[in-house]
Amino acid sequence: MKAVIMAGGKGTRIASLNSQTPKPMIHILNQPILEYQIERLREQGIRDITLVIGHLGHVIQNYFADGEGVSPATGKPFGVHISYFVETESLGTAGALYHLKNQLHDVFLLLNGDIVFDIDINRFYRFHRDSGALATIFTHPNNHPEDSGILVTKNDGCVESWLHKENERAFYHNRVNAGLHIISPEVLGCLSEPKKADLDRDVLEPLIRTGRLYAYDSPEYVKDVGTPDRLASAAADLKAGRVRSRNLSNKQRAVFLDRDGTINQYVGFLKNIEDFKLLDGAAAAIRLINESGYLAIVVTNQPVIARGEVTQEQLQQIHNKMETLLGQQGAFLDAIYYCPHHPQKGYAGERTEYKIECSCRKPKPGMLYEAAEKYNIDLSQSWVVGDGLIDVQTGLNAGCKVAYIGTEVVENARSYPSLLECVKQILDT
Repeated sequence: MKAVIMAGGKGTRIASLNSQTPKPMIHILNQPILEYQIERLREQGIRDITLVIGHLGHVIQNYFADGEGVSPATGKPFGVHISYFVETESLGTAGALYHLKNQLHDVFLLLNGDIVFDIDINRFYRFHRDSGALATIFTHPNNHPEDSGILVTKNDGCVESWLHKENERAFYHNRVNAGLHIISPEVLGCLSEPKKADLDRDVLEPLIRTGRLYAYDSPEYVKDVGTPDRLASAAADLKAGRVRSRNLSNKQRAVFLDRDGTINQYVGFLKNIEDFKLLDGAAAAIRLINESGYLAIVVTNQPVIARGEVTQEQLQQIHNKMETLLGQQGAFLDAIYYCPHHPQKGYAGERTEYKIECSCRKPKPGMLYEAAEKYNIDLSQSWVVGDGLIDVQTGLNAGCKVAYIGTEVVENARSYPSLLECVKQILDT
């Protein structure tokens, strides 16, 4: 697979660091961001790379040449073949693709030149292939969703709508366009003339009506380093090994969180979205999990579905509110799993298809097993945290470490007065 890197931006938000260096050439841990990207591509077998350059593009060409030489930063061969498209005027985020159409005969990877990432590209490609997508956007949760593009999808990842930064938003699922795309060449047919074009609005968003624009959702590390603060954060993550460890080809660790009474105030069976309120310190605790490299995954029994008291759509809105409130405080969830079943019958309005004995209702560990399969999680190195004995038993049944939120003494688990105190202790062990 060929890669195209959009490396022509001026980087106005980060120009204060070095106005004479193009944004992709700003250094992170003693090498340019762009070189870090090329290393990640080469490691996974992508050696044919086209760089789209413009502003101060000669700096990039002088450094990499054709990719056959040696890195001035590391002294090691680049080990790739690099070609260039030079924009003599700004063509936006997609205009250059018109001029590259004759070179892009197969599915290709398109990425922004200002992101630090480490993902399993083969896994990303398999999703694109198996879904029959024309284009697939890599999405992930992030800690600043308010200023990011949000993709609204069906359960299988098919994109239903696109919320741009300027669009009015209520509550939303925190899944952000990360700047990595796999695109089939037939998509480029929409670029019928040489002109400035926007990748999101002019090329990808119109594909929604075809039903073949998909989002590939992953907790792997992708960070836009377009501001000094984000660059510093990515550098710290690289140095600590958190970037590489989040690649799903590596075993992951997770903190599995109960919902009611652990993240939000307990009100019995929560049926109304107005009753959902975060507990004090919950967002701070989840933010610590995010920063640590553990995955933050909710696992919750929701028998209100089987009892006919809440619909799937209403539950999704409650979870959207949870993600929105967390995002406003710089925290995010990597995944949410819920069990809709309830075996006892006799409730007015109950849904009989959910009145079954299942493998996912806690204390059975089915939700944890499903997450472990999807995200390559080592359950023995993961935690289950909740405010009920059922959560403790779920963790033990799955072979996890366990922690209890409450004041009582619980066998086989340590007790903590709050989620925040619990997480602090977990991360110190």
